[in-house]
Amino acid sequence: MVDAIGLRAHLGYVLSEAERAVNRGLATALQSEGVTVEQWRILQALSDGRGHSMGDLAEAALMPHPTLTKAVDRLVDGALVYRRQDPNDRRRVAVYLSESGTTLLARLDHAATGHHRAVEDAFGSERAERLMRELTDLIDSMR
Repeated sequence: MVDAIGLRAHLGYVLSEAERAVNRGLATALQSEGVTVEQWRILQALSDGRGHSMGDLAEAALMPHPTLTKAVDRLVDGALVYRRQDPNDRRRVAVYLSESGTTLLARLDHAATGHHRAVEDAFGSERAERLMRELTDLIDSMR
């Protein structure tokens, strides 16, 4: 195994390692519903009911466009989301959460909340909240 001590001196590496550790647990929590973390992000992003462009979804779900397209295709095949042409701009296609997708998302929210609690139990609730605030500030400062 490669010694990560030198790598851990770099913020980007530590953030990636933390993301991987947290998402590993989330993936396990979502697995019983047959949904990946990426698919959950897409469904969650669509939960506002407004419909979103593929570009907006790619940004929200933290996915490159080609990967997002394949994931949305699978969700369409499963009748969890659907595409509709934007009535205001015929060139734009929006993706919406279906009724089945809404039902599934309610179950997924339970699993995701359980995972969040497990992270808080392991790391500490106050520390987790502080970390989320600090990371949000970091993200905002990098934009």
